[in-house]
Amino acid sequence: MAFAQLLAGWVQLLVPQPCFDKFFVDFDFFDVPCLKIVISKCLGYGIILGSVLVKVPQIVKIISARSGEGISMPSTVLELTAVIASAAYGYANKFPFSAYGEGIFMMIQTLLVGCLVLHFSGNTGGALGFFLIVSGIVGFLMSPAAPLSLLWALQASNMPIVALSKMIQALENFKNQSTGQLSAITIYLLFLGSVARIFTSIQETGDNIVILTFVVSTICNGILALQIVLYWNAEKKPKKE
Repeated sequence: MAFAQLLAGWVQLLVPQPCFDKFFVDFDFFDVPCLKIVISKCLGYGIILGSVLVKVPQIVKIISARSGEGISMPSTVLELTAVIASAAYGYANKFPFSAYGEGIFMMIQTLLVGCLVLHFSGNTGGALGFFLIVSGIVGFLMSPAAPLSLLWALQASNMPIVALSKMIQALENFKNQSTGQLSAITIYLLFLGSVARIFTSIQETGDNIVILTFVVSTICNGILALQIVLYWNAEKKPKKE
């Protein structure tokens, strides 16, 4: 009995009430609203699981090369600002964890990328200062002391921040005619994740600011993904020569 209750509790993470009763009591597996909710929940938690490792290829690439060449620090800072704002806004508004949880893991990994770029550029002190400042900001924004109006303003600013951060990186790539130490795996995972997040945000938050932010993010990540393809052969040719 205890095991059955525990199992039911875990299942309800993906199939919340009243959909749980619809599926497992009434055996109505074709209820369209419930199907949308379950698909959204599965996508949401899938994105969160993927986000745990999404920037690991990027981090490994930087460490292996002992260089952050080609990675724009301003772009990294803006991206970090966006994921911090998104996570804090979702947490403060008590959205389902499946709607914003990846922001927490993306925040940790993006912070690490920034620290590594600074460290391998010879600025280890700057990397430590960067880590401490960002940690302090996150601690404040995730605390009850942060006004909801501030969090709303930060979330509203996410659209231009996301667009600017991605376009700075895209311009860096264009200028170098190369994507440098950018990881193709990371870029494509970010693109697919932002596409899926449009659907889950519509389903789970209904917040137009959040939805539009992911639309902008999808477009911008798509541009970076296209650059990976365009500059792939350009980066290989010099090695052959």
